[in-house]
Amino acid sequence: MHPDSAGDTGYPKPRRSVIIPLRQQAAINKVVSMIEQPSKPFFLWRHLNKLRWFTLSVVFAMLVALPFLHVYQTYVAAHAYDLLAPSEQQFYDIMEWLTSPLSDDPAEDLDVVKGTTWSGTFFGLQLSDPLAVLGQLAAGVKIYWPFMITALIPVLFTLLLGRFFCGWICPATFLYELNTNLALLLKRAGLRTGQRRFDRRLKYLVLGVGLVLSMVTGSVMVAAIYPPAVLGREIYYVIALGGFGAGTAFFALTLLFDLLVARRGFCRYLCPGGALYSLLGRYRPLRIQRIVKDCNDCAKCNAICEFGLDPLRDGFGQECNNCTACIAVCPTDALSFNIRFKDQPYQGPGHLGQRFRRQQKRVKNRQNQKEAA
Repeated sequence: MHPDSAGDTGYPKPRRSVIIPLRQQAAINKVVSMIEQPSKPFFLWRHLNKLRWFTLSVVFAMLVALPFLHVYQTYVAAHAYDLLAPSEQQFYDIMEWLTSPLSDDPAEDLDVVKGTTWSGTFFGLQLSDPLAVLGQLAAGVKIYWPFMITALIPVLFTLLLGRFFCGWICPATFLYELNTNLALLLKRAGLRTGQRRFDRRLKYLVLGVGLVLSMVTGSVMVAAIYPPAVLGREIYYVIALGGFGAGTAFFALTLLFDLLVARRGFCRYLCPGGALYSLLGRYRPLRIQRIVKDCNDCAKCNAICEFGLDPLRDGFGQECNNCTACIAVCPTDALSFNIRFKDQPYQGPGHLGQRFRRQQKRVKNRQNQKEAA
């Protein structure tokens, strides 16, 4: 028999108290606070928005350059320089001068980058927009695995980073954000611009209807109203074919919609690709979070957000594309990246703001009244 069992009364024994030294307790509290609340943002986070604009510029420049390269490759492969018109010969000479340091055989070597952001080849790596794969799956009503695999990398990045394609890669974003700057200039000039708000769930309906129509018609219908796909096609038509299609008129209408009806209205409320990326990135681990102790409630983060989110009240949600514009504009460095699968619930007013100070003052006055009583 166990020696302790002799005096067993059947009642649970009291737990022994564990005394933690003050230094260890302080270290534990520090670790807990670091987990619950991110520290000051890494200094480079403020400059990520500049990198994002550089990335968008490079993607847009590639969409413009690739049709020129394709036309030049066609001329080279035809071996008919003498049959070209004088303007075409001049174009040939310029392209030859530009590409000769990079390639000895332009008909083959310049194929390292082909396509658009809808689907393309980048230095041997074939990548496709997840919406392109989903649209093809709906239109063909069967799985074509080689094409499905080309969307694997974009899907994985979206699961980790959220709707990052919309903020960092989409060529339409480059023009839409310039359009927002134009709206600001018009507003300063006294002209009225669109500020209406609609239900964000509209774009999920657009995605669903587009996929159903793809199944019925056997064509990828969502590509007809998906801005990056439309823009890639129309740029090619203008440069390589000397004309443009109905997509140019459609894209111009989206710009007018954003300018006159709702700021970034198409991306917020109607884009089928935005709907798909939002669903995939709903539980992204990397997300922006407010540091409440450093926030002064200036609301600049809300004002600059292209998607009309509410960083001031910790409202990022699945729509956030981690563009970092709010981080860049914050005067007190109160926004940073954190690893969480869900947004932090509302933490209350910023500790550097007047509202928090008034609350603290009221609490202190109540405590003083209680002590006086």
